[in-house]
Amino acid sequence: MAVARRALVAVTIVVTGLVAPGGATAQTETATRHAGDLPNGTTWIADVPARWNGTILLYSHGYNPFPANPPQNAPNQATADALLARGYALAGSSYSRSGWATGTAAQDQLDTLRAVTALTGAPRHAIAVGTSMGGLVTGVLAERAGARLDGALATCGLMGGGTDLLNYQLDGAHALARLLLGDQSPKLVRFGSAAEATATAQRMVDALDQAQATPDGRARTALITSLFLEPAWESGQPKPAPGDRQAQQVGQYRNLRAVLPFIVPARYDIEQTSGGNPSWNAGVDYRRLLVESGGLGFVADLYRQAGADLNSDLDLLTRTADVTADDVASRWMTSTSVLNGRLPMPVLTMHTTDDNLVPVQHEEEYAEDVRMAGSGGLLRQSYADHPGHCTFTTAELVAAVETVHRRVETGRWDSSTQPRRMQALAESLGLGPAAFVEFRPQEFTGDRRSPR
Repeated sequence: MAVARRALVAVTIVVTGLVAPGGATAQTETATRHAGDLPNGTTWIADVPARWNGTILLYSHGYNPFPANPPQNAPNQATADALLARGYALAGSSYSRSGWATGTAAQDQLDTLRAVTALTGAPRHAIAVGTSMGGLVTGVLAERAGARLDGALATCGLMGGGTDLLNYQLDGAHALARLLLGDQSPKLVRFGSAAEATATAQRMVDALDQAQATPDGRARTALITSLFLEPAWESGQPKPAPGDRQAQQVGQYRNLRAVLPFIVPARYDIEQTSGGNPSWNAGVDYRRLLVESGGLGFVADLYRQAGADLNSDLDLLTRTADVTADDVASRWMTSTSVLNGRLPMPVLTMHTTDDNLVPVQHEEEYAEDVRMAGSGGLLRQSYADHPGHCTFTTAELVAAVETVHRRVETGRWDSSTQPRRMQALAESLGLGPAAFVEFRPQEFTGDRRSPR
């Protein structure tokens, strides 16, 4: 759902170090820095290289939960340097606020583009690029920007949309609360304060840690992590072998443990922004969800080994699922944070195969939405074989930008997005390693279609 906290801090340090004194314009040997602000408080920056190729990349940053809200125009400094060296101008804003900023983010970006081009002159091409929540913003821009943009690249994006994001997280949280906390089950939605959400996250982490000590606890944790769509491969560890159930379970547990302190407090922010709870699980069949997640065989094996009753647990979860959505929040989410799939321009998405914060299954849902809207010919999707959220290499990010740029210039995808072609392009850049692979995500289980 967001850029991880450590990554956000790193990006903030880099970006603020580049802002020109007084917020006007600064000149370096290779690029000119422009900076400004918009009437609603949004700040923006733009870097234009001395040898500009005529294309502006409009960068939408990820979820920032911190009060400090600097503008960003690239995912990281190495990628910014590589893109500037290839002649791309980079522009991006802070949005009007930190947190779940989708209410204004797309318009803030378009207003930033207008302000930048008033200084630089009209670009030959403008391409939207986004990370995480900024991937969702990029998806909105691709649907609504019209002739102001020529193409879009959404990386590690929340392409399933805000409502379905909270739905599958609610499914996992419901399972954790019922199976590991029992009668002490905490409130899962409509938090009264950020402190309450943070305390709930800590209780969940503590319960996971305790469950991990027993076979039946590990089996139930496997069910919970499958509903959270957690991958088995964790950053800094070897990729588990396909048949190694123990390593897979440990990886999923550690991945969920790492993200819970982030996603539960983020729900409070989203609820405050949207005016209530936009998610629901009333009427959900948890046996069907487990099947759709692709985790049934894995979870059933662990339950059998532990001598636990999977059917009983699934029946309990289905019987006790009673959360309903608030109409005001649902309408706000639909209008600001949900994609319809209707594309007037080419879009490329890129995701890591084992993303623990924004599961790769978001891409399956987005592809389905685009196909149902009749825009399938404009969408291509690519995958990098890495664990973690937005852990792309510089070569992968630049190759993806170059691929979209070529599509904009030629009007054809041809075979440019095939993994071998993108891998060859990335390797030719001299920017380090890349790991593009053929990949097909499992079903995205957050899609409900209509609130209950």
